[in-house]
Amino acid sequence: MTFTKKALILSGCSLAAAALAAPVLAQATISGAGATFPAPFYQRAFAGIASKVRVNYQSVGSGAGVRQFVAGSVDFGASDEPIKSSEAAKVSRGVVQFPAVGGTIAVAYNKSDCPRLNLTQKQAVDIFLGRITTWEQLKCGKGRITVAHRSDGSGTTFAFTNSLAAFSPAWRNGPGVGKAVKWPVGVGGKGNEGVAGVIQNTPGAIGYLNQAYVKGKIKAAALQNKAGKFVMPTEASGAAALNNIKLDANLAGEEPNPAGAASYPISTLTWILAYQRGNGAKTPAIRQAMLYLLSPAAQNQASGLGYVPLRGTILNQARAAVAKIGQ
Repeated sequence: MTFTKKALILSGCSLAAAALAAPVLAQATISGAGATFPAPFYQRAFAGIASKVRVNYQSVGSGAGVRQFVAGSVDFGASDEPIKSSEAAKVSRGVVQFPAVGGTIAVAYNKSDCPRLNLTQKQAVDIFLGRITTWEQLKCGKGRITVAHRSDGSGTTFAFTNSLAAFSPAWRNGPGVGKAVKWPVGVGGKGNEGVAGVIQNTPGAIGYLNQAYVKGKIKAAALQNKAGKFVMPTEASGAAALNNIKLDANLAGEEPNPAGAASYPISTLTWILAYQRGNGAKTPAIRQAMLYLLSPAAQNQASGLGYVPLRGTILNQARAAVAKIGQ
């Protein structure tokens, strides 16, 4: 073997050894916690940027997510209800809030002898008030109704009860509106996943779920809207409803009983909560992850998962807000 060949081999071995010995650049990792409503969308979307930023998202419910965000134990929070001013006041690092995706909340049920269910707004309220207790009262099959609801603090519950209150003074003056309310009847499940499990495993059950969780034995009811039309929860009916929402300076907004013949009446945005200051070296990773969440690549996946993608002014406002996430 010639000296030149030996030198090349030794040089190659040295380079390989150096490459093995060189430190591997750590992948940026950020953590978030909150709403179960958008969890399937977040998991799919964040997977698209995993080679650059790893996002550990805990689907623990809006209430727990806001508490963790206020406590500073996560890099971002997520909630289906905009953060309250009293909660934001406790965050010394400042709050950057923006909508991440839209969705519809289905009145979902499991009843094999009820292939299609049309519910008036009054009937929907009366089911969850415990005034309608049998399927015969709905003229859709036979047997007793088992109501399923959230057992944890939930932005999905806030949006759902907000609409029930808009439908009926009996609800507004009774259980009322909140992430957690005193349910007159029913069985609790933790997260959208838990409620879906109760409905899936209980023939005759009816509850409320993000449309993304309506699958298997679970069907969605057509719900009467403000215009008197019975509408299914879909991307199109959700988009028609969300077009009625006007965001305030904090990018918060809601419309619990939207106008329009094509609008599904229980439609909502869901929000990301980030810190305005104190993000340190994680700042670029947080911005990159959030901008990806709002990118066409991510938003275009929303409808296939049962969500309503952001478009137009709302999307532009959300993207602009990400620039306020600072070190």
